[in-house]
Amino acid sequence: MPLQSPSFRWRLLLVVFIVTGVLPAWGAPPVPETPAQRDARIAWWRDARFGMFIHWGPVSLKETEISWSRANSNPACPNQGEIPVEEYDNLYKRFNPVKFDAREWVRIAKASGMKYMVLTAKHGDGFLLFDSKVSDHNIMHTPFGRDVCAELAQAAHEEGMRIGWYFSPMDWRDPDCRSKHNDRFVKNMQAELRELLTNYGKIDLLWFDVDGRSAPWDQENTYALVKQLQPEIVINNRLDYFTRPDQPHVSRPESVGPNADYFTPEQFIGGYEDKTPWESCMTTARSDQWSWGGAKDGVKSLDACIEMLVGCAGGDGNVLLNVGPMPTGEIAPEQATLIKQIGDWLTVAGPSIYGTRGGPFKPGLYGASTRKDNVIYVHIRRWIEDPIRFPALPAKIVGSRILGGGNAEVRQTTSGIEISVAEEYRSQLDTIVALELDCQAGKLAAMDVPRPIPLSEKANVVASNLYQNLPEYDPRKAVDGDPRTRWATDAGVHQASFEIDLGDSKTFRHARIVEAYPNRIQKFELQRQEGTGWKTFYAGSTIGASFVPSFSPVTAQRVRLQVLESTDGPTLWEFQLYR
Repeated sequence: MPLQSPSFRWRLLLVVFIVTGVLPAWGAPPVPETPAQRDARIAWWRDARFGMFIHWGPVSLKETEISWSRANSNPACPNQGEIPVEEYDNLYKRFNPVKFDAREWVRIAKASGMKYMVLTAKHGDGFLLFDSKVSDHNIMHTPFGRDVCAELAQAAHEEGMRIGWYFSPMDWRDPDCRSKHNDRFVKNMQAELRELLTNYGKIDLLWFDVDGRSAPWDQENTYALVKQLQPEIVINNRLDYFTRPDQPHVSRPESVGPNADYFTPEQFIGGYEDKTPWESCMTTARSDQWSWGGAKDGVKSLDACIEMLVGCAGGDGNVLLNVGPMPTGEIAPEQATLIKQIGDWLTVAGPSIYGTRGGPFKPGLYGASTRKDNVIYVHIRRWIEDPIRFPALPAKIVGSRILGGGNAEVRQTTSGIEISVAEEYRSQLDTIVALELDCQAGKLAAMDVPRPIPLSEKANVVASNLYQNLPEYDPRKAVDGDPRTRWATDAGVHQASFEIDLGDSKTFRHARIVEAYPNRIQKFELQRQEGTGWKTFYAGSTIGASFVPSFSPVTAQRVRLQVLESTDGPTLWEFQLYR
């Protein structure tokens, strides 16, 4: 009989259990699901739309990035951090977060409108935030000596909060990882998973990670183990997703294998995708660091966080927004305040986020739309045009209202829809216009919203640097209206300027900057020419995949983007100015 025969596997499983009292790591083969069964199992997660990510561990004592700041001790692993191994691996001996309060964490998450929490039970440095019999590199061997996972799971269960674990299959501290002894490593990894999924009651979600290298984690048996222990669990796609070395965190619909449920764009808002579930993982930290970066780190603006929620819900995805608790165990006050502000916004905007699906109007410069039952919620984040124009609907609009109060003027014709809102009823963050239809909004096909033409399209452009003087990276590529072409600078360039001549004096109050390599630019200014000099009218830090700043009206003929700090040669898909 073949070794992999299901009946043989089950008999062997039974014999091992009778003799040892321990189930083998591989468990039972997963039972195939129909698409309808999968959709029913993950329905709560899709309806939730908003969760809290928590990156925490002894590294918070150093205020550096978790795992990645550890120096390399395993050539098969990618970390090349600045903290010597001997120092990093002994941080746990000083880790004593006496102000950790699991109920307070859950209270903060609930007040922020979050519906689930995911804690880094094990990151790539191998430290475990739970009581483990597999590895003694865990929280019980710190001065704190309390099982963080146990306390958080109990608090979440008591408060009705969904709970999940982030679990790194790799352990950069373990010399067996990706070595000739990798099979031995995987058995220990699976044993740790067994503890996490056995000892803490119902676990709703499992968040695997990937580091851009091969994934030799015995996926078939690892998935089987997980689904045997927690049959209803929701699982992301990173256990068996092998990434491109130059884009380690850009996962797509096609990267969701048969045993995973959703894909995971990292640090950017995913595009519209209503067939395969997805979730963007993002950070509250201004620097985009996951673990606590110290008081100097700061937080993103409320506007940036609302952009995440609206953009993801409008694209039919979720947001998993990260906090990095301090070494004391407290969520930093500035992070807690920020996400509480999101919760305040959700007290009004919640019906347009929770339980909705994206569309039918796809996200665009205006904002995004969501839908539920017979209502389309149009999130107008920017009044780049007035009125805002949308494609025609094969349905009749029978009513409209603004969430939070006020009236909208909605005009529907056979050629399209126009929405206008008086200044007094516009929200600085997000004006949400609810359109009531004479049919179910979910039956409507998703459609693109025509983009407004920027003032800067095909304008004359000069730049301070051009990558190897190659014409395919000419600065005019960033104003040609083609999202597939870009301006690029040489490697090692840390400052640059990109100057636009609009031909004559024009007035604008919006810009759009799209970086080809997100977050290379760390500090920049937008400037207008005044006489023979330049005057700054907007200053910012990171740009990311797409950034749309608004400002008081500016009138100028010549405008420039001045990059003051960049980690490497800045490169832009688009630079646009709008009225």
